[in-house]
Amino acid sequence: MTKPFILREHIFVAIFWLVFSAAVYINFQAGSDKTSALLQTIALLITSFLFTHFLTTRLLPKALRSKKMKTFLIQATGVILLLSFIYSLIFTYIEVNSKNQLPADFVDHLPFLWKGFYLALPASFLINGSACGIKFYQEHGRIERDHILLQQAHLENQLKLLQDQINPHVVFNILNHIHILMRTDTKLADYLLLKFSDILRYQLYHCSQNLVPLDKDIEHLRNLVEVEKLRWGNELEVSSDWNIENKKSFIAPLLLAPFIENAFKYVCRLPGHKGYVKISCLEKDGFLLFNVENCYSNVAGYPKKEGSGGIGLQNVQKRLKLQYPDAHELKIESGDEVYKVSLTLQLSDNHES
Repeated sequence: MTKPFILREHIFVAIFWLVFSAAVYINFQAGSDKTSALLQTIALLITSFLFTHFLTTRLLPKALRSKKMKTFLIQATGVILLLSFIYSLIFTYIEVNSKNQLPADFVDHLPFLWKGFYLALPASFLINGSACGIKFYQEHGRIERDHILLQQAHLENQLKLLQDQINPHVVFNILNHIHILMRTDTKLADYLLLKFSDILRYQLYHCSQNLVPLDKDIEHLRNLVEVEKLRWGNELEVSSDWNIENKKSFIAPLLLAPFIENAFKYVCRLPGHKGYVKISCLEKDGFLLFNVENCYSNVAGYPKKEGSGGIGLQNVQKRLKLQYPDAHELKIESGDEVYKVSLTLQLSDNHES
């Protein structure tokens, strides 16, 4: 990406100076002989290139990085005046001298030098101004591009950190439950272990991209719910409804899992009270409607304040702001010993979005 950009920049600069040389030569040839016009063109081209190159490759980038544009304006003014004086010398000692109009006394050269300086000032300003304008546009584009790449890398690192935070509470509880089942029900333990391996396989090997197929992520959620149902058995009443119309849609991986994990983590499990978890997932017309509801008790320590939650929910909220800034609506409600999460998400049909 960088090499083609540099090549285009060099080609553009070369074309700029070729056009400049042709315009200067045509202008001089109209009033001078070909030799004088060629000499003036070469002299103007060399001096103009050296001065503008120094101004645009040394002074301007340094001023942009250090944000000292006032200093650069003073430096640019000095370069323009100096270049105008050199133009005046070229005009006087090549153009005028070739026509034998130059007096023998050096003092008498001053009117010619002043006239040349006066005529060269607009040309010097135009050449340096154009070159600085072009370079400023290129440098600004480069700085903007580097800023975007840096910001993108920062966001990707943030998303990777948030995505990699697998809930250790769920992992350890499932492993502990499998350990217990190995002594009492080996078939159920074997089935639970297979489901749990599918969950970990998806998290470790299929979530490296920004977006994954929606049906794959839903399959992961169903496995997660199935594992939790097997863990709690008759202690919890779990109901789930999955209705996905467009299986070609894409979603950020592991975005919805924390809602389910928190529901099972904080569901009310007081003696004599059978808790419940209700999950509803509907995809329609490019939108995902996801709802999780569970009972809770203040004794269980579930956050009662609306919109609050554990680290998992906070990570989801951060990810939604980063990946779906204007394409989601999240509502978290708690009251009457019921905790409910409702998420409306605009899905993508392109996995590279």
